[in-house]
Amino acid sequence: MTASGITMKALNQRMRPDQQETLPPHKYYENRYTLVQSLRQNTCANGIYSSFVPNLLDLGAFRARHESIATGHQLEDVEYTIRGRIVTIRSAGERLRFYEVQVGEDKIQVVCQVTERDDIEAYKQQHEHLARGDQIGVIGHPGRTAPRNRPVGELSLFAHKVILLAPSLHMLPKTLTDAETRHRDRPLDFITNRRSRDMLRTWDAMEVYITTFLRSRGYISVVTPILCQQAGGAAAKPFITHHNDLKRDMYLRTATELHLKPLVVGGIDRVFEIGRVFRNEDMDLTHNPEFTSCEFYQADADYEVMMQLTQEMISGLVKEVTGSYVTRFKSQTGDECEINWEGPWERIDMIPALEAACAVSFPPPSELHTEDSRQFLLGLLDDRNIVCSPPHTNARLLDKLVGVYIESRITNPTYIIHHPKLMSPLAKTHRAIPGLTERAEAFVCGQEICNLYSELNDPFEQRERFLEQARQKAQGDDEAQGIDEEFIKALEYGMPPTAGCGPGLDRILMFLTNNYSIKEVLAFSMMREEMKRGGGGPANTQIDQVVEKGERVRALRAQMAALEAEIAGLSIENSE
Repeated sequence: MTASGITMKALNQRMRPDQQETLPPHKYYENRYTLVQSLRQNTCANGIYSSFVPNLLDLGAFRARHESIATGHQLEDVEYTIRGRIVTIRSAGERLRFYEVQVGEDKIQVVCQVTERDDIEAYKQQHEHLARGDQIGVIGHPGRTAPRNRPVGELSLFAHKVILLAPSLHMLPKTLTDAETRHRDRPLDFITNRRSRDMLRTWDAMEVYITTFLRSRGYISVVTPILCQQAGGAAAKPFITHHNDLKRDMYLRTATELHLKPLVVGGIDRVFEIGRVFRNEDMDLTHNPEFTSCEFYQADADYEVMMQLTQEMISGLVKEVTGSYVTRFKSQTGDECEINWEGPWERIDMIPALEAACAVSFPPPSELHTEDSRQFLLGLLDDRNIVCSPPHTNARLLDKLVGVYIESRITNPTYIIHHPKLMSPLAKTHRAIPGLTERAEAFVCGQEICNLYSELNDPFEQRERFLEQARQKAQGDDEAQGIDEEFIKALEYGMPPTAGCGPGLDRILMFLTNNYSIKEVLAFSMMREEMKRGGGGPANTQIDQVVEKGERVRALRAQMAALEAEIAGLSIENSE
């Protein structure tokens, strides 16, 4: 009898694990919750939630070592311990069970058998509460089964003991394809879908490749602050937080740039950081409020050097991870395209390309920041029924045209080069064309994968650029940057000619894994709050409901115990 008054036998005889899975998920959870709570009352006896260190982790090596075991034979003097998750359970009568157990990305069959001489009740107590999805520890020896319908049996682990290490309270689906459920319940997604787990391994391979590539060229890795006194380094609206001790608002960084370039000033000629950045922007298929960038900066280089380096790094990454320079990508609409990542990448000069697409001459680049140019751009969009969300700053209007007439028509990796100064507050002025910058953005299938440029190292011009950004902010552009005095001061110490690049790693991973949604390549993506059916508020979790019900049951049991004690007292009085 357990402390709650429920016997293990009665609890488990209600329904077998395979029958349990016919229940609605909430009822299955309630039953498992009650079962596990009762098991926890006697932890020392059954091992639930105990420590367990296996000695067998590589099933491939196990098979190679014991492949010669004949059908029907066992090596009883060889002991192995494994830890894994139950994938399937099969029974052949009450004395024989087969578990398919997942160990890493491999699986092994565990055979549990009791003979006529053994204690059948002890056997049942060890196995009757196990269910699909449970984490178990197995102590046993290798052997090969002797099936009646096949000449060769399966190499298996014959169990001496099975320990429930961590039960799954939730019913695991056989398959899980619903994207909303997968993104909201990532642990369940990773348990169920090999492809999701492989995505994390691809991320790791990508990070290792990029780190190795840069370090082999003399770059060193650093870590810079996430909390910043001034938001900058990217055209993005920042997240604002508050520092209690300093009694001031601070910003989560939108880029790592404004901390990395001062390191170049300080003599770290080649530096990079792979880190999280945060932008308080709309969520869609290609944007998440927090994502990972890799920014790297090199002294004694310009945007030409950086374009070649970036092309070499990314094309090499694709070849390393996928085995080919050619990949395929399927869009949300089902359109599939072939992408050739091998260099040299095409280059498109921004303003000439816009002039050709719109069949009109643009104002001189040195005048694109003026009000006359703004009216020209507004008229251009209006004539072509192109809608640009406010504020209608010159930079946003130009960016909209580029998106419609250039970016959307790109498939293979392509550099859009020579952006106007008003769109590039941190890039060096073009050495031959006033009003333009030595900047390039790489696009694939209409999506930006990196931004690079010769770095502006003139503190006087940098201040003027920041002032232009402040003017755009005053016009209502909350993505425009402010004036960063600390960064300007760093430039005043003298930054050597430098170039930098900032690939978006999540976006690149989308192409490496053929996923059109950024949610698929993030271990945990930002999700909108889940609402109750019919609206009204956040959905309650199953555990909240079960805990509440459990508390009511315990209260009723306490009342019953008090009444029984009172009745017993009355009975004694009557007998006297």
